[in-house]
Amino acid sequence: MRIAVYPGSFDPPTVGHLDIIQRAAKLCDTLIVVCMVNPRKKSSLFPPGERVEMLRLITAGIPNVEVDSADILLADYAKLKGAAVVVKGLRAMSDFEMEFQMALLNRKLNAELDTVFLTAAENCQYLSSGAVKEIGALGGNISEFVPGEILERVKGVLGYGQRGC
Repeated sequence: MRIAVYPGSFDPPTVGHLDIIQRAAKLCDTLIVVCMVNPRKKSSLFPPGERVEMLRLITAGIPNVEVDSADILLADYAKLKGAAVVVKGLRAMSDFEMEFQMALLNRKLNAELDTVFLTAAENCQYLSSGAVKEIGALGGNISEFVPGEILERVKGVLGYGQRGC
């Protein structure tokens, strides 16, 4: 069985994340979408448990997708799960440099682990969770950026529509 892991902070999950999940799920027997704790990100909009719940909602129709969370090294997590592949989405060349370095580090930590890069869909190349948070917090329309199953939840946490001029 070919197991792949798609790690991220998913704070919040976006349509870009969902696109990568749907495409990656076609490439393996099991895709584990894992909400990782990123020590470089100082604050989160949603706690990890809620991000996992949202990921389960948006992936409910994809039978070979599992959702999990972890606060250990990705290389160690992959080894625990028997995963041989890490899936990473790339929006631009600037993403590649950091992701390439991480792929090399993960391979050094776990020699059985390879990384596959999927390019973002054309309509998602500019999209990030950070952009969604900023646009939504300022009352902008985020409906094209967040899966419908979780849109109201994200708007609620952002205080969407409660900002005045």
